Order: sequence, then structure tokens, then C-alpha cells
Amino acid sequence: MKDELYNKVLGTIRRHRLLLPDEKVLVAVSGGADSVALLRILLRTGCHCEVAHCNFHLRGEESDRDERFVRDLCRAHSLRLFVEDFDTASYAREKGVSIEMAAREQRYAYFEKLRSELRFDKIAVAHHRDDNVETMLLNLVRGTGLKGLAAMHYRNGAVVRPLLDVSREELELYLSEIGQSFVTDSTNLEADVARNKVRLEVLPMLKALNPSVADALQEAIRHAQDAYVLYRVAVDEMKARVFDGSRIDMAALRGVPAAPTVLFELLSPYGFNGAQAGEIWEQMDGGAGKVYQSAEWRLLRDRDSWVLERKDEPYECLCPVLPLEGFVRVAPDLAFSIRRVHRGPDFSIPTDKGTACLDLGKLEYPITVRRVETGDRFTPLGMKGTKLVSDFLTDCKKSVFEKERQLVVCSGGKIAWLVGERIDDRYRIGDDTTRMLVVQAVKG
Repeated sequence: MKDELYNKVLGTIRRHRLLLPDEKVLVAVSGGADSVALLRILLRTGCHCEVAHCNFHLRGEESDRDERFVRDLCRAHSLRLFVEDFDTASYAREKGVSIEMAAREQRYAYFEKLRSELRFDKIAVAHHRDDNVETMLLNLVRGTGLKGLAAMHYRNGAVVRPLLDVSREELELYLSEIGQSFVTDSTNLEADVARNKVRLEVLPMLKALNPSVADALQEAIRHAQDAYVLYRVAVDEMKARVFDGSRIDMAALRGVPAAPTVLFELLSPYGFNGAQAGEIWEQMDGGAGKVYQSAEWRLLRDRDSWVLERKDEPYECLCPVLPLEGFVRVAPDLAFSIRRVHRGPDFSIPTDKGTACLDLGKLEYPITVRRVETGDRFTPLGMKGTKLVSDFLTDCKKSVFEKERQLVVCSGGKIAWLVGERIDDRYRIGDDTTRMLVVQAVKG
């Protein structure tokens, strides 16, 4: 049996290329049967193994017993061991998560810290077939899509799971045959946690219907994982049709298959949940101006698109008063190149929106730059009378986000240039203009 199981795990490792020759592997060992079996199997393959153990101090003396066992195990096999103590209960209260989730977050953060600092190639964890089946059933009961049905993968970044094709029973039998002891977590025998209820109550009932239910569900998981790969390819193709990195084209979104699902997949990486994605889809025909927020992003309903923007520090001017010559950064993503020019016979007035050519004789000092304010008015070049800047920007089809970042160059308090759009007619170049101030906006 021990050779049969060893060869089975070795086949999984080779088939999925989980561990390559000469790689340095950090093995997560709790002291339970699963992780101890993983360590013993990897040592037999000749892997360069070092061990990490987490003491969450959740079970009193039993937690310390586990740590002592792992220390003795590593000493017996001359293995380097890393141990970390966690106050998991306090972490759970602080983060507002369950004890199980708190332990998971602390564990993987610690493993990644070790991997990064000590240059481990892989982190091997001992999830096995029964864990995978339990995860799939839990996801199904709680409500899930295809991703949840796919459960755990053989590889997730640097984390690898070589035991996903073997059962808990097989691992315990393997340890018995090689004479290796392990410790038992008493909480695994209690049915007061959701996973334990699935393990101790639900799966035994399913086995009464199908004695091979675990194998059947594992096969279903493999099919779901293959389907999820194809699903991701299709979703990525649909996302590319409708999203340019900052805008979601509504008309294009309506034209793709399973549009609400595509919208959810597009928004979820930015922290928007399923309920928000559903509401956003329902508001597709609503008016402009609605803003949805996740922890780090804002999504604006514009005229014909949704506009996505990160929540950053307020967009402020870095150089309120402009010099008459030079290159100055006026905002995090914008600089001005400023020069005084004498008008000669060969001079041609720039026509691009990114350059303002102003009559220097008409300018009053100081010349300043600031963000647009409510009630700002100016006289757009070629027009008579003033117009609200906000109305002008609306006519230019600027979004709320773009309006928030709009800058103006002012002369003695009056707007001389709506940056990147239009100069004020009062400062235009006339036939008698001899001296000019040329301001060029440089992005980036």
C-alpha cells in the first residue's frame, strides 16, 4: 500500500508539474496525519524540504503539543523548521472574520513571507481529495458559480497540493505502514463547524447512496476545473470587447452573451460584489451620474458607458502660481511647458487643444492654475458672453470624474484657459499682439 500511495502522489506531482528537480520546498506541517504524510512522501522523492508550523493558540495545551510534535519530527529528520505564534482570536475580532478565516489568512501570509524572504520555489500544503470534496459541497450549499464548484486546484501560484488525488484514509494507512505517528486535532471530531458537519454528517449520508461518492465528486470537480478554464477564456474575450481599462461600453456589453455574468467578472477584481454588479446591470438604462463604490474604486454611470476610477488622494494642483518661463509640474499627471514668444512674421498660432497661446499684454498677474470650482464662468474663444464651465464641459461630454480633475489657468483671478479645451476669448491673439505666452500641457 505504501508504494502504491507514494507512486500515486508522485504521478500527481509529475502530471501537473507541481515540483521540479532541485526546487526548494516549504512544507506546511501542522502535525496531523495529512501534513505529516505529505512531508514523509516529499522526503522520499528527494525534494529539498524545509518545514513551517503555525501555532494559533486556539486549543490550549493541545496547540503546544502539536508544536512539540513537529519540532521532534523535524529534529528526527534533520530538517530546518520555522515556527510562528499567532493571536488568532484577536485577529479575528479586529478583522471581523471567523476564526477559521483568520487562521487561514495568517497562515498563508506567513508562508508567503517565508517564501519571499528565503527564496523558496514552492509552498506545499496537505489538502487531499476529501478536503476538496468537502470544499465543493460547502461552496454548493452556500451558493456558488462554476469557480466554487471547481474547488481547490493542484496549483495556485507558488502553493501546490500534491495530495489532491488521495483520501484521508489512504494517508493514515500509509503512515501506519511506515510506522509514523501523528497528532489528532480534537476539534475535527466535533460537528459544530460547517466543514465538520459536512465531513461527519453529510458525506456519510451521501455514501449510503453511493459508496464511491467521494471519487464521483472528485471527478466532477476535475470536469468543473476544465470547464472553468474554458469559461475564463470566453469571459476574457468578452471583457476585451467591452472594456478598455477605464470604460465599459454599454452598447457593446448588451451585445455579448451572458452579459450580466461578464459584467460581474469584469467588476469583481475591483472589489464590487455580486449584488452591486446586479444593481449596476439593472441601472443600464438609468440616467447619468450614479456612482457605485468598492473599497478602492469608483464606478460612474456616464452617458453611454460606465467609467472606472481608482479612489486616490484628491487631485490637487502642485504649483498654484505659474512662472513666465520654464517647465513645471502642476498636477500628479500633468506638467506645463511655458515660454514667452515675440510674434514674428513666421509665427503660426498653435491649434491643438493642449497648447494655449495667450496675449501677454492682456494678462494680469499673478497667473495661477487651479481646479474648476462651482460657478466658474468664462468666454470660450469665438463666443460672445460668458458660459458656465460646467455646462461647457457637459457639452464636451466630459464625465463627472473628468470634471473633478479639470484645471483652469487664471489671469488675475479670471479664467484665461480651460486646460486642454479652450482659451478665453478675452486673451486671444489679436492683430496688434506682439508678445505672447505659450503654455503647453504635457501629460504623464
